[in-house]
Amino acid sequence: MTNPLAGLFTARQKEAARRDQYARSLRLCGEYLASRDGRPTARDTRLIQAIGVLTRSLDTPSADPFDALLKVGERALETGGDDGLALALDIAEASTGIRQRSRGAWRLRGRALDGLGRGDEALECYERHLALLDGEAAEEVSRRIDTLRRRKECLEEAAALFPGSGAVLRDLSGKPTAVAAPEFDAHVRARVAEHGTGDPAVRRLLALYGTHRRLVERSGLSDPLLGGSTPVGVGGLRGLIAGRTVCLVSNAAEVAGSTLGAEIDRYDLVVRCDSFRLHAEGTGARTGLHAVSLRGDAPWDGPAWTRPAGIRLVFGDPAAAWRRATRQRLVAGAQEHIGDASLRRPLSDPALLGEDSWGPGATTAFTVLRLLDFLDVSPRLDLIGFDKPGRLRPDEAEWVMDRATHVDDSKMRIALR
Repeated sequence: MTNPLAGLFTARQKEAARRDQYARSLRLCGEYLASRDGRPTARDTRLIQAIGVLTRSLDTPSADPFDALLKVGERALETGGDDGLALALDIAEASTGIRQRSRGAWRLRGRALDGLGRGDEALECYERHLALLDGEAAEEVSRRIDTLRRRKECLEEAAALFPGSGAVLRDLSGKPTAVAAPEFDAHVRARVAEHGTGDPAVRRLLALYGTHRRLVERSGLSDPLLGGSTPVGVGGLRGLIAGRTVCLVSNAAEVAGSTLGAEIDRYDLVVRCDSFRLHAEGTGARTGLHAVSLRGDAPWDGPAWTRPAGIRLVFGDPAAAWRRATRQRLVAGAQEHIGDASLRRPLSDPALLGEDSWGPGATTAFTVLRLLDFLDVSPRLDLIGFDKPGRLRPDEAEWVMDRATHVDDSKMRIALR
């Protein structure tokens, strides 16, 4: 005879286990914060806020604290360092224990393990995440899976080149990168000293070592040419816009709610900035040039630039952050032309405008506008939706109005040509 209380007892056991996972996670968060020395950074502040949200949700009977727990893990990842990554991993392990079919939890666990250099374990978590997506696009995770597999293949082929001494390499993919990298380096040095660089096996070993090092430093690209996208410099950009009428469209709600869409689409080149939404009747439907500025401490972690555009310009400094962000956020086939490094900081670059007075906080809209005005190859250069305060910085708005040839308030248009 079936015990009618068995199901209730099991459910209570599971609920108690979940409460224990949440309680343990809060305790680990407290220990992490207590160990921090000095003034909290901006990332610490965001983590503290996320912990506060989690605490409140646990004290609210009607709330589901799971999403708040995942947010704590994501903020811990942002703080970086071994201690931040370790906390993120603890949170991720608790999350997968609470909900074993949570896509976000397995992705968080994979990212934490990946950051700690535990490639084999990260690969398993990424694959679990991918399986739960059920066919949905997952460009970032797919790229990391491919990268980790290629790193492992490098080690396996390198081990096979020298079966006797290479056996140690087979286990390196399961070790943290901080341990595996020096061991691989030592193995390569020993084989070069033993056989010389003229040996074919040594030359192949050196090639594998170089590939492995690159894949450790950054993710591989499944399509390095990004679907045939063409990099363009200053000269190439000038050629693409020469003789074309240009319209820079604001992301303001007034534009989206207007009836200017058809008029905007009649320009030869429609320019949009940062994260924008299209409402065909008001904003128009075409995007000839998309300009975006990299912001924050880790701009490469932002969403991918998936909206189709004829030209995509990415502004950012320093160069290393710009390279990493463009590698990770550009999407194959989403643009026909990509601005190269010569266009990454046009305002301050002495090879272009060299106007340091605008500072690093210049708006994306003004940066691309100033670049287009400097190139001076468009017979018409208009702004739509930038007629109200706050759309540009005060000094930027002053520069625009000093050079305006016509202002049409009824159409929110400022003409510079």
